[in-house]
Amino acid sequence: MKVRVSTALAALALVVSGCHPKAKGGAHPGASASAAVADSASGGPTPPPWDAGKKIPATPDGMVWIPPGALVAGTPKNLLPRIADQEMEGEQVVLDGFFMSIFPYPNEEAAIPIASVTQEQARALCEKRSQRLCTELEWERACKGPDNHVYEYGDRYRADACGTGGSPRMLPVGLRLGCRSDFGVRDMHGSLFEWTASPWNRGTKDQFVAVRGGNSPSGELTGRCANAVARVPTEKSPTVGFRCCAGPENHAQVTLHVDRGPALELRQYPPSFLRRLDAALPDDARAELRRDDTFHINAAWLWHPIGNEELVIGGGCTAGTTSRGCGMIVVRVVGETLEPMAWASSGVFVPSPRVENDPRFLWVYGGDVRSHFRRLLTYAWGRVTLGELQRNVKLPPAKSKAK
Repeated sequence: MKVRVSTALAALALVVSGCHPKAKGGAHPGASASAAVADSASGGPTPPPWDAGKKIPATPDGMVWIPPGALVAGTPKNLLPRIADQEMEGEQVVLDGFFMSIFPYPNEEAAIPIASVTQEQARALCEKRSQRLCTELEWERACKGPDNHVYEYGDRYRADACGTGGSPRMLPVGLRLGCRSDFGVRDMHGSLFEWTASPWNRGTKDQFVAVRGGNSPSGELTGRCANAVARVPTEKSPTVGFRCCAGPENHAQVTLHVDRGPALELRQYPPSFLRRLDAALPDDARAELRRDDTFHINAAWLWHPIGNEELVIGGGCTAGTTSRGCGMIVVRVVGETLEPMAWASSGVFVPSPRVENDPRFLWVYGGDVRSHFRRLLTYAWGRVTLGELQRNVKLPPAKSKAK
């Protein structure tokens, strides 16, 4: 994974801004601006104290100043939801200061944003105002604010803040006062997606560009500042608009190498790692097994449900022979930590995993004294959910007890 940055300007911006990594609530690394940004009479933030010795152009009408500082780009592995093959892993990228329009084009409060334009038409409309399209990392920086929030309004998803959780619609801007980043940029989500100036550098040779913002029924996912979507730049869509930036363009880009790997592969791990898998067994699994015997992992696999996502599966049974319990645990390796994600019981049979078509869907086969069965593990946005048990025979209805 590579990030290209203007090294000389980036280093200067870091020294001047005094930015430093900061853990926010233990959840993810953030970059704090370390100085409050006050609202000016025009509704935008004034340049903070560390820029007092630098000559900053007057803020254009309808725009706010985004100060130089560190963006924690993308989503760290330990934060969900996350799309591993589309987002950086929380790398810190230093950006120079720039201006951004408060609202989407035409950047007028209560106006309906302009849509159904190509990327080049959006660029031309910005240039008529002596402005330009924003890059996607500039867009993300303006959305996350000085403390690198997950959403423009904070770190916890709130559908009401920006009206996310539905389809993109051309609604008048400025109606939702809570849909505002700490830099003063508004309505970045809940309405239209927005063209950026950045190519879609995420493991494909297709000539896509990145759009940001927008809305979808999956509001928790789409409403994040790190979320991005690939679009053909020559297409017009009623769900895609744009906003403008001003000042020298930041040249940092998202450039992801996407490693997809085989969907499922049996791996040989050292006994010490298998013992760590044993210890990672979640409480609900131990309760389901109802065994005093020690659970032993006897086989392990690597599961690649999507690109850049690698999960470890451990299958095993308790030590008992006549009343043993078996199943599979799914974990994500984050540094030295094994984070349990799911548990699937396989009854009294040694579990057998299988991917059929889509690698995001993993079947776990097992059985008990009544029949063989299988259960589906589904991967979505960094999470794994367990489906209902499916038996290969239809069991007779339970007999009612005689009164």
